[in-house]
Amino acid sequence: MSRDARYDILFEPLKIGPVETPNRFYQVPHCNGMGLLRPRMLAEMRGVKAEGGWGVVCTEYCSIHPSSDDLPHPYGALWNAADIKAHALVTEKVHAHGALAGVELWAGGAGAPNLLTREVAMSVDSLPNRGGHPFQTRSMDKKDIQNLRRWHRDAALRAREAGFDIVYVYATHGYLFSQFLSPVNNQRTDEYGGSLENRVRLVREVIEETKEAVGDTCAVAVRMAADDGNGSMAAPSIGERREMFELLAELPDLWDINIHDYEQEMGVSRFVPEGSLEQAVSYVKSVTSKPVVSVGRFTSPDAMVSQIRRGVLDLVGAARPSIADPFLPRKIQEGRLDEIRECIGCNICYTGDSLSVPIRCTQNPTMGEEWRRGWHPEKVPARAEDASVLVIGGGPAGLEATRVLGQRGYQVLLAEARTELGGRVSQESRLPGLAEWIRVRDYRVQQIQVMPNVDVYLDSHMNAADAVAAGTQHIVIATGATWRGDGFGRYHEKPCDDLGPDSSIFTPEDVFAGRLPAGHVLLFDDDFYYLGGVIAEHLVGNGCQVTYVTTENMVCAWGVQTDEQYQAQQRLIELGVDIVTGHGLDEFDGKTASISCYYTEREREIKADALMLVTARKPEDSLYHEIVAADSAGQRVTKLGDCDAPGIIASAVYEGHRYARELGAEIGITTRQDRLFD
Repeated sequence: MSRDARYDILFEPLKIGPVETPNRFYQVPHCNGMGLLRPRMLAEMRGVKAEGGWGVVCTEYCSIHPSSDDLPHPYGALWNAADIKAHALVTEKVHAHGALAGVELWAGGAGAPNLLTREVAMSVDSLPNRGGHPFQTRSMDKKDIQNLRRWHRDAALRAREAGFDIVYVYATHGYLFSQFLSPVNNQRTDEYGGSLENRVRLVREVIEETKEAVGDTCAVAVRMAADDGNGSMAAPSIGERREMFELLAELPDLWDINIHDYEQEMGVSRFVPEGSLEQAVSYVKSVTSKPVVSVGRFTSPDAMVSQIRRGVLDLVGAARPSIADPFLPRKIQEGRLDEIRECIGCNICYTGDSLSVPIRCTQNPTMGEEWRRGWHPEKVPARAEDASVLVIGGGPAGLEATRVLGQRGYQVLLAEARTELGGRVSQESRLPGLAEWIRVRDYRVQQIQVMPNVDVYLDSHMNAADAVAAGTQHIVIATGATWRGDGFGRYHEKPCDDLGPDSSIFTPEDVFAGRLPAGHVLLFDDDFYYLGGVIAEHLVGNGCQVTYVTTENMVCAWGVQTDEQYQAQQRLIELGVDIVTGHGLDEFDGKTASISCYYTEREREIKADALMLVTARKPEDSLYHEIVAADSAGQRVTKLGDCDAPGIIASAVYEGHRYARELGAEIGITTRQDRLFD
């Protein structure tokens, strides 16, 4: 297929200072849990994006000096020659596919804990560490500022030696340069503080010195927020920011624009729609002649074209869409829009950085496994044998296993007991804010539907005899899990006998089936992720009064890892939900719930008409055990996803993908372990 002419503008080259990007697809700097700890994994991942058509591929934040150290969160570094060697791996991979490589030089200020290097962090003033660590920065004197400028220049020179084409001055996200720009943080009385011109001085100097050092061969980009952080998503406050941009407008070769509110910039789809930054960033092009790039979790090529044609942006910035589908640009170019794996905005990718492990993605299970396992997002090995596979269960694990098995050339039978595919994805995507999650199902169904070697059977309830009688060489059980109604979970490590009557106890399974409680509902969240809060919101929307109880100290506690916890708790407060943290559920008799403080064990009672339990799930693995017990000769039986071990949707997709990709491979497959350079 050929490219739709409507999208031609996305494939026009653009000059950025002394370099030129082949198109308008720009992978902005993003964290990945690899950084300086896993250089080969990082290089292969970035290289795959370049192969997929991204015209510019940038690093994560890259430290200029040991005084900016963020471990245990892996970052890049350009401190010495060994770092040059590591980054050269990235630039070589990116250049091999005709893309430009960019590096985001980072000075952390109050955002750098320096737990590894034990260097004293420095900033515009003596500021508390922004990660909550019990120490402060040193207030920089003139010598410190001179050193900083020299460190940044030296890092830029190393970046050029490593082969980078674009070098950043990183003046946003609350790090050191943005602390100098801030009228709140910067209370200095010397030439670097006070007036707007003085607060901009350090950034100006660093831009000029970076251009002097590498500007003959490298473009210099500045990443900066367009707003002052005092407004809202609907009504951003620009304040003095416009004047700030006017002072610096023509100095860099490229402006990479974001906003102050990271929860909006990186917001989950539940709270933040595609293209949400436009109101804040749209004025920037009116004050500079230089190219402008920004993000918006763009997955629609029509939205991308609109941003460029209306003069909002020159380049379409993306982090999460490039993670969900590294081949998004190429698919648009080749007219394969129905093959795009659209980002669902769940932010599982962000957990790689927050948990200090390699990046992962719900939609793209190969993300982070390009080097370690040799996985490619678009290519799978041909089938290892002339065999057929029966997949029982069409949820995320079963669908992904079916898709990849079909792509490999196996004959696949997919049997689903319900009238629709998708499993938990179909159920959860009907809840408030989760509509985009249906993309997990839809992408896979679209791919499966055009495979002549895959047959799908809905409303097919299979028992062990049916499965064996199908006569396939392999049987996959992906029948999912169901939410428990007996209180078992983290707080009650065995079923709780003091909950009843059954008619007053509800679980997410009831919500999925459309059976909702009425009146005052006590929701006990022992799961700690998104579903408890989402169901609370759903109940309020259906007229219930809700009291949310959790043993954690906040709503959606694990949502800290996906950067949605703040918004999740904010939403429940706005809805009038009574939130009780640090308490466990002990008893419920249909009228009164007894809860106790997790710390003091003091008890209290709450009147309630119904109890909603979001605690733990029970794997639906009985069919697996029945088939194994039947001991049918020659048939290999495997269970996958929640049926094997309940987890997040990303885990189910990954397990389905891994099974299908590795079927028929030799036993003893090992993953390669990345090592640092000496």
